[in-house]
Amino acid sequence: RIESYQTNPNGILMPVIALNSCGVSFGTSGVRGLVSDLSDSICYAYSQAFIQAVGRPERIVIGHDLRPSSPKITAACSQACSDLGIEVIYVGALPTPAIAYYAMELNAPAIVVTGSHIPFDRNGIKFYRAEGEITKADEQAILAAQIAVPDSLECAALPQITEAAAASYLQRYTDFFPADLCAGMKVAIYQHSGVGRDLITELFTRLGAEVLPLGRSDKFVPIDTEAVRAEDVAQAKAWAAEYGFDLIVSTDGDADRPLIGDEQGNWLRGDVVGVLCARALGVETVVTPV
Repeated sequence: RIESYQTNPNGILMPVIALNSCGVSFGTSGVRGLVSDLSDSICYAYSQAFIQAVGRPERIVIGHDLRPSSPKITAACSQACSDLGIEVIYVGALPTPAIAYYAMELNAPAIVVTGSHIPFDRNGIKFYRAEGEITKADEQAILAAQIAVPDSLECAALPQITEAAAASYLQRYTDFFPADLCAGMKVAIYQHSGVGRDLITELFTRLGAEVLPLGRSDKFVPIDTEAVRAEDVAQAKAWAAEYGFDLIVSTDGDADRPLIGDEQGNWLRGDVVGVLCARALGVETVVTPV
């Protein structure tokens, strides 16, 4: 909703958007809504409201997932930051954790355009402070903002991709795990449309596994790691019978949640994976919300 109009330093009249009544709001993880509602103006306004809420940095890291709508939304977010004189470090299509991790290494905030596992006709924007994900108080400050947006907003092409973010993500794991961690193992990677599909394939190769990429898709597949679709349950079992792998690995759309299956193609829910990790780490007590 346009609240009022404001004249910028160049004397141009600009509409002021009130985010608390724009029809797109924060969900369980970031701003989410129909792609048709995530207009350039709304994404521009949210990005500048985020900067207003956390303080204007010298630079910001921006990336996205593989949804068809994500590059356009990213361009609007990038333009919003550039118009404030902020250097945009564009890392391209990468896992959300890779983008957030690289931003933390640079001590910079980050914007990640992703709808995670929700259907492709929807999308979202996640915001990160330099020290990590924004708080609920930050969300309220963003929603309370009123942002002046150019009446005829034109978004420039996205900058050249900075490859260092992907390299840093891989190195984080190869520095931690021994190079022969998966030696002698056949690891299937259910790639679908997950943004981390190539990086995860590369990672397991570096860790010594015989890697078997499966199920790559050019169309967006809404994988929910806590509510795996019946067709994915059946597919994993069929692949296990056909290929005889030791485990199968996948993620949700923006690769911030793992999906892991055993040698029979049985997908393990996140709470089960968490307990297995706890056992491997020698943890004595696990606390979980219900």
